[in-house]
Amino acid sequence: MNKKVVLGLSGGVDSAVAACVLLDQGWEVHGHWLDIGLGGREDAEAVAARLNIPFSAGDIRQELEEQVMGPFQRDYLEGRTPLPCARCNPTVKFPALFRCADAIGADFVATGHYAQIDGEARLTRGAHRNDQAYMLARLPKEMIGRLVFPIGGLEKTQVRELAHQYGIPVADKPDSMEICFIPDGDYAAWLDAHGTTPPPGNFVDRTGKVLGRHKGIHHYTIGQRRGLSIPAGHRLFVSEIRPQDNTVILSDGSDLMADRVWGEDLNLLAHLVEGDEITVRLRHSKQEHPAIFHPTQDGAMLELLEPARAPTPGQLAVFYQGDIVLGSMWITAARRIQPE
Repeated sequence: MNKKVVLGLSGGVDSAVAACVLLDQGWEVHGHWLDIGLGGREDAEAVAARLNIPFSAGDIRQELEEQVMGPFQRDYLEGRTPLPCARCNPTVKFPALFRCADAIGADFVATGHYAQIDGEARLTRGAHRNDQAYMLARLPKEMIGRLVFPIGGLEKTQVRELAHQYGIPVADKPDSMEICFIPDGDYAAWLDAHGTTPPPGNFVDRTGKVLGRHKGIHHYTIGQRRGLSIPAGHRLFVSEIRPQDNTVILSDGSDLMADRVWGEDLNLLAHLVEGDEITVRLRHSKQEHPAIFHPTQDGAMLELLEPARAPTPGQLAVFYQGDIVLGSMWITAARRIQPE
């Protein structure tokens, strides 16, 4: 395979340093910027000019709308909590980069993600606490062997230092928000501005007693404590979201622990069979749980060997063996442990 690589050049510091590392390693680098309709091309072009690498741009606005933004809206309307970046990577971003690579005869695609590919072409965690392999667990197996993550072994502070050493024009540019199409981070306001959203409704407890009024179910997620504004003698948490009657169930949090998790749309990056022991991350956090894998007709059921707090429909369950990413599924349901 050749050493020609298409690098997703976002205009941020991570992809810029990734370009420098690739050049130092002898790669022939082609920078490709993806247009989502919010600008930023100038920074990406400036980096390409500074490094004297070819530059191109691709428009992914329609794909982003159809594959990511539309499902994002539907998930919230149906009481789920979506994870748009994990949905975008396999359906929009990486396919666009691979199309560019195939068009110019590049065997590899690179990005500035904090993840790694090991010697057996397996996706593994980034080396430090800013690991982003979780968000890449939906990528199909056939892409993994063609990926390069040049900064996956570095800390963010090291990347900033390298940016200054290389004289990159975006060395001090702030990090981008997690959801690229909502740059201010206010997803509820974005939903309100992009279509019909649920009206206010009732907060209720498990007996059906009305505790107050909520702002619309799209403002809440399972396990949430902040922003409820309900006076009570103890802390309250979102325990369940019921779009069918527009209610949000609140509890003291004692009913949030689960010992079973179901999911759909398995994306396996390794061979898993009934009874395999794995660890699983149930949200984009550092906490993992030992579990036993049980395939089902629609996906899998995970038997958690340690209870997990608030597994949430719409989020991603990612399977690991040590640092190796084994696969993932979208969470659909969980079995709660009933408080004594």
